[in-house]
Amino acid sequence: MSLLLNPRDLDFNLYELLDAEALLRTPRYAEHDRAVFDAVIEAARVLAEEKFAPFAAKLDANEPTFDGERVHCIPELQEALDALVAGGFMGIAAEAEDGGMQLPWVICQAVAAWFGAADVSADAYRLLAQGVINLLTEFGSDEQKARYLRPLIEGRFFGTMCLSEPQAGSSLSDIQLRAEPSEHGWYSIKGTKMWISGGEHSLSENIVHMVLAKIPGGPPGVKGISLFVVPKFRVEDDGSLGAHNNVQLMGLNHKMGFRGTTNTVLSFGEKGECRGWLVGPMHQGLFCMFRMMNEMRIGVGLCATVLGYTAYLHSLKYARERPQGRHPQEKNPQAPQVPIIQHADIKRLLLAQKAAAEGAFALVMHCAWLIDQQRTLTDAAEKQHVSRLLDILTPIAKSWPSEFCLEGNKHAIQILGGYGYTREFPLERLYRDGRLNPIHEGTHGIQALDLLGRKVSLEGGAVLDALLIEYRRTLAEAAPVAALSEYRAALTAAIAEITDATAALTALRDSGEVNLALANATPYLDAFGHVVLGWMWLRQALVAQRALGTATGSDLDFYRGKLSACRYFYRYELPKVAERCALLKSFDDTCLAADEQWF
Repeated sequence: MSLLLNPRDLDFNLYELLDAEALLRTPRYAEHDRAVFDAVIEAARVLAEEKFAPFAAKLDANEPTFDGERVHCIPELQEALDALVAGGFMGIAAEAEDGGMQLPWVICQAVAAWFGAADVSADAYRLLAQGVINLLTEFGSDEQKARYLRPLIEGRFFGTMCLSEPQAGSSLSDIQLRAEPSEHGWYSIKGTKMWISGGEHSLSENIVHMVLAKIPGGPPGVKGISLFVVPKFRVEDDGSLGAHNNVQLMGLNHKMGFRGTTNTVLSFGEKGECRGWLVGPMHQGLFCMFRMMNEMRIGVGLCATVLGYTAYLHSLKYARERPQGRHPQEKNPQAPQVPIIQHADIKRLLLAQKAAAEGAFALVMHCAWLIDQQRTLTDAAEKQHVSRLLDILTPIAKSWPSEFCLEGNKHAIQILGGYGYTREFPLERLYRDGRLNPIHEGTHGIQALDLLGRKVSLEGGAVLDALLIEYRRTLAEAAPVAALSEYRAALTAAIAEITDATAALTALRDSGEVNLALANATPYLDAFGHVVLGWMWLRQALVAQRALGTATGSDLDFYRGKLSACRYFYRYELPKVAERCALLKSFDDTCLAADEQWF
């Protein structure tokens, strides 16, 4: 069995939980079949296991370096990315008319899961380029698509997103990068961006930067932000590379994880003219960029999920093979030691990991499936419902795996004991990689403010209602299944708790007490996320319970494992919702009232 992912669980999500084959009956994906889906995913697995996983530790120990002129990476990184490009993986989601395979997004996420589990820092280059492809596909002009899109799909160009600045961090309203219009149709870009992943390297012919900047005279704050495509090298009309575009590397940031991904400080226009071309409408840059950011947020959730998943599988293998100790009732010191997987507390740590990793995997795959529904549904009302679901699930899909699959990584290290902290095993590296995900694409706190301060009230509450509709559908489906009655009752109660807390906090906010209402947004996000994951686990349990009657052999163990993990989540994790909601409904001001001098 692979130590990266469980292929059986991947099939379960694609074909039992989501029915990905139904997408083949839509015009958009009608040219494919399940054999194509499975072949692409299998090719990704082989490539991940043969080209990415073997050098992950070496890449972590030998991060990219900058000699003042050029960034240097270990050769295995170039070899792996070249193999990925040669396999056509850069364009598997891209439109067929642009040279892509036009595969469903849920299949592309299955592919990404294999690469991410093998080495997230190497896979980040693909992930960023994929985001730029999707952004230009939706908002790029015909000229921009002709100049940049096909080379990105072919893997000759890679890409980045340039949002943060040294003085602004996550506060995009305070960015200062300027874009001065010229009489030639391009803009002169000048300023500095920081924390730019993949911002400089020699792994591709060119780097296409998607840059947020302000045009002089525009509205203040986020309403004055525009989006620009700014290549490392200018691209001539015939597609050849032209002059260097004066995007300069000022230095590399050295992080605790994702060490194989260059993380950069970039200067635009400091040593000469840097040209950028407006993407989408003027002053609508944040709207356009959120197309990439929301996709990247789900991508971060997938990253966090597969890091938790592969750590779980590594610790599971160790627990099965490591003999240590005896059962508490065994008083004979001469009795043989037992594998540690037989100890109840090790089972607890494994169940916690399984519940987090498989629950989060179901969530991020469900979000990918919703993106496919957006692209294939023809009924306007159904399409609107799906869009609302994606709106409210995106902060959960990003933040819940980032927090709780990281907790799973901690449990994996614990199972290995002292070995878990050594570089002889990958768990300490996986933990360091995973620790960056609560920061990537908006911190945990920012996702919390987005959820409670905006998402739950969008369209007069219609966005939240869309999720409640889905909850009720699953609860109704579970009603006749007696074996799941405990979980149905618990989820019903948890939904009521979070709904009451939401109503109380939004009423407080609407009364003018905005700071107090949002003071505990992060506990709210965690509670809300636990309810979403309870829903995900009930959906999985429904499928597993129905399959038990005919399952045999390893399938029988697989479905029983699903039900065991569901039981763990409902008895150990879901009860935390009531505790958090009690705090939320008390309008506790402990954190808000703490004076800065008291620290």
